[in-house]
Amino acid sequence: MEKKEKKLNQKFLEKSSLDWIKIVGAREHNLKNISVEIPKNKLTVITGPSGSGKSSLALDVLYTEGKRRYMESLSSYARQFLGIAKKPDFDRIEGLCPAIAIEQKTVGHNPRSTVGTITEIYDYLRVLYARIGRPQCPDCGMAISQESPENITNLLLENHAHRMVTIAAPMVTQKKGEFKHQLMQLYEQGYYRFIIDGQVYRFNAVQEVKNLNLAKTYKHTIDLLIDKLDMTVDERARIQEAVEKSFALAQGSCKVIVGTKEYLYSSNRMCLQCSIAFPELEPRFFSFNSPIGACKNCNGLGVIHEWPWAKDDKDSWKEKYPDFFGSYATEKTCKVCFGKRLHKHALAVTIGNKNIMDLSELSIKDALVFFKHLSLRENQQEIAESLIREITNRLQFLNDVGLSYLSLNRSARTLSGGEGQRIRLATQIGSALSGVLYILDEPSIGLHQRDNDRLIETLKRLRDQGNTVVVVEHDLDTMHEADYLVDMGPAAGTLGGKVTAVGDPKSLAENNLSLTGAYLAGRRQIAVPKSRRSYKNFLTLAHAQKNNLKDVKLTIPLEVLCCISGVSGSGKSTLILDELVPAIQREFEGYAKKASTKTDNSDLQGLEHIDSLVVIDQSPIGRTPRSNPATYLGIFDQIRTLFAQLPESKARGYKVGRFSFNVSEGRCFECHGDGTITVSMQFLADVIMTCKACKGQRYNGETLAITYKGKSISQVLDMTALEALEFFAAHKQLAKRLELMCDVGLDYVKLGQPSTTLSGGEAQRIKLVDELAKRGNRTLYILDEPTTGLHNSDIEKLLQVLNRLVDKGNSMIVIEHNIDVLKTADYIIDMGPEGGDEGGMIVAQGTPEVVAKNAKSYTGHYLNKVFK
Repeated sequence: MEKKEKKLNQKFLEKSSLDWIKIVGAREHNLKNISVEIPKNKLTVITGPSGSGKSSLALDVLYTEGKRRYMESLSSYARQFLGIAKKPDFDRIEGLCPAIAIEQKTVGHNPRSTVGTITEIYDYLRVLYARIGRPQCPDCGMAISQESPENITNLLLENHAHRMVTIAAPMVTQKKGEFKHQLMQLYEQGYYRFIIDGQVYRFNAVQEVKNLNLAKTYKHTIDLLIDKLDMTVDERARIQEAVEKSFALAQGSCKVIVGTKEYLYSSNRMCLQCSIAFPELEPRFFSFNSPIGACKNCNGLGVIHEWPWAKDDKDSWKEKYPDFFGSYATEKTCKVCFGKRLHKHALAVTIGNKNIMDLSELSIKDALVFFKHLSLRENQQEIAESLIREITNRLQFLNDVGLSYLSLNRSARTLSGGEGQRIRLATQIGSALSGVLYILDEPSIGLHQRDNDRLIETLKRLRDQGNTVVVVEHDLDTMHEADYLVDMGPAAGTLGGKVTAVGDPKSLAENNLSLTGAYLAGRRQIAVPKSRRSYKNFLTLAHAQKNNLKDVKLTIPLEVLCCISGVSGSGKSTLILDELVPAIQREFEGYAKKASTKTDNSDLQGLEHIDSLVVIDQSPIGRTPRSNPATYLGIFDQIRTLFAQLPESKARGYKVGRFSFNVSEGRCFECHGDGTITVSMQFLADVIMTCKACKGQRYNGETLAITYKGKSISQVLDMTALEALEFFAAHKQLAKRLELMCDVGLDYVKLGQPSTTLSGGEAQRIKLVDELAKRGNRTLYILDEPTTGLHNSDIEKLLQVLNRLVDKGNSMIVIEHNIDVLKTADYIIDMGPEGGDEGGMIVAQGTPEVVAKNAKSYTGHYLNKVFK
């Protein structure tokens, strides 16, 4: 009996170990040798203060190791193209699944990349239009019908009478390959005249065909010349024979060359009235990334660049490098395709009276309605059923994650990080994988509370498919709905990196050691102010009409904290960043308004009440690892000056430049001031070694020998803002900026931390510190979602800083979804009622209490819960 019990207990233990991912001894970044267990097939939220080690645990340990283990199962040939990541610092991980990360990053900067191409919905649409699309004449609009060789012969005699015409069979059109075998077969059948890539060839021997050597990596066009003859009635039989032969050889196609012009005819599709032939419909015919489908004028971009110089100008060479010199050019909508990217033949194919670009311009929500009510003939329905099901499923997934307002042709460059993340999330749900570890980095960023509820349901659906979902998140609603919570802390940076509490939401709320638990339980919360600030001056913008705005008149009270809220896609950013900001900038730049020359249909009043404008967005503070918070805030200049003024520096003749790792004089010779040396290892991960000469300190020995209070310049850069504040307490200017960094919740950020490793929210707060240090009053501050990536405790700190600015006599406009921020505002302008075309209006405005009572406002609905 005892043996049986032992066996049963052993089986139970083995089974339970398969239900958990066990991490032992994780030491990556600031993690303090932690061990933690995460349940499989559950929704787990990793939370904690900013900089406490959440992303280090989720992305740098779990995801990196899961991806690395999968990559190692591939061949060495495949691995050299994939770039294997370095193994994270941990003792062991058990029960790890293949990992997929959905991070906060934009989906790409390629101008050809759209929502439709990213989600692959546009690829399905191309197949759908190629299979059941109804072609029409692009000139007269008549339906294209099939024609016989006899009718085509009559048309040639009518349109090109008494002209010398060449009839050719289009064998290859813009395809890659050598085509040697195909040309050999045709030569053996007696055909020896061809036009290959615009050049006429006449082969006299088999060897000449063999010696052609077409590059197989390039796209080629090959036409077989069948006959050249005069278009007269006497030649009717010969013409028809040549057309029939072309149809037989080129699968129903025939090319007619008259002088320098080429006409393509088809036995299947052609307009008799306009003599326009329609090529065979295929998916690439509808692709703006293919020369077959793209508009020839704009090459499928929908816009053309107009350069400020003539073709023979000395600067005209810059046109070849638009990525570098694009700022010189003016973007204008293409006059041929009117921004629709495709050539006229592709745009003349319709389904349900809409061409493929008309359909792509619909919002996700409207596209779903279109397919729901689409009526097809029986044979079309049979062909399209599976395609339409796939398209509608993917559209539904996008709708479910709060992206109903986007259109399929929306450029990827215009998407926010949060939108890009939710697009990738919808794509993963559509793939219907199971047994996968999904790691999401703050998916609620940029989401209104209403849309956040939908997102939570989507995460649950991903979990219910049999996946382990791990979410790095600060949103309390997401935590309440999670199966398991891991709370990191207790603070940020070197003071964090520990697991302070684990368990379900209820047990975490009851845990007095958990900072997050205090907010979950309501023991600690961001208080509603006892009174709202009064206001007497306003900034007014009339006739705001950009994107989805419905001729909005915006009235913003000054010298208060004003929040702009609304569901995703309702027009908040368009109203403030695309309408108000440019209007103010034009006025400050000295462009006086005149009644006859109003710009962008806008009218600005009340600017006399502000002296300057500061816009603080989430763009990076630097694009190279050599830029860091200390250089951006000017702290590094003061530190270098301090080191240069030390007696030993003066004795050695060291100047300020000696203490810069960008100047060869004082930096390490081996690593050029990087601190590391990268060695490429082909199919293995690049080996990044700490420089042996300087031991990662970036400077040479002579520079490091200069110390202030026992610290070298390298050790100072390795300090966190909190440590540096204590170290430089006697230096007022330095201490001022360092204290501000701590005030906005950046006390954990190191002075020399590369700017490329900072999140958008961290970069935004560093810019805020820069402005706080130098501004006085009568300044209008505009912030775009400053709470991104912030724990509730950090939001409290940030609100104190923002209110301090307002109390100095400044005005604050904050685009925000966070209810804790909205409830503390003096004034709210709520956009809506929906996103996209159904938005663009002011639904409610006034104090938070007034907005909370507005039944039409989604924001009011959630504020009302707070005030109850």
